[in-house]
Amino acid sequence: MGNSISHPGIIDSISGEMVRVRITQSSACSACKVASYCSSTESKEKLIDVKCSDASRFAVGQKVTVSTDTVNGTKAVILAFAIPAVLLMATIAGCICAGLPEAPAALIGIGVLVPYYLGIYFMNDTLTKELTFTISSEA
Repeated sequence: MGNSISHPGIIDSISGEMVRVRITQSSACSACKVASYCSSTESKEKLIDVKCSDASRFAVGQKVTVSTDTVNGTKAVILAFAIPAVLLMATIAGCICAGLPEAPAALIGIGVLVPYYLGIYFMNDTLTKELTFTISSEA
């Protein structure tokens, strides 16, 4: 499965066709035997909503695998990080080239991100249809 990204998780809740899965995202060194003695280990719990037409076959507390293809992962990274970084840098560079001091240029650059992320927020329904996850039972 080189074309997919998958994580094991546990079903947190089921509401109609929406299954909420709790996954634990951990750094590479969190599985180390001496991880409890090291300050560099980190893990975060994330909730992922998966639309599933046959949600009735799952139960709360069941172990499952949530996956998506790498194209969706790439789109998400571009939308969340690459485009905002380009907007920020281009705005700051433009402001500095226009003769603005660095501090106001940085504030304007950050200000440009506000409408971008608001746009992303309001496009949530469209993005939810485009960036999809699948869920399967762990065997």
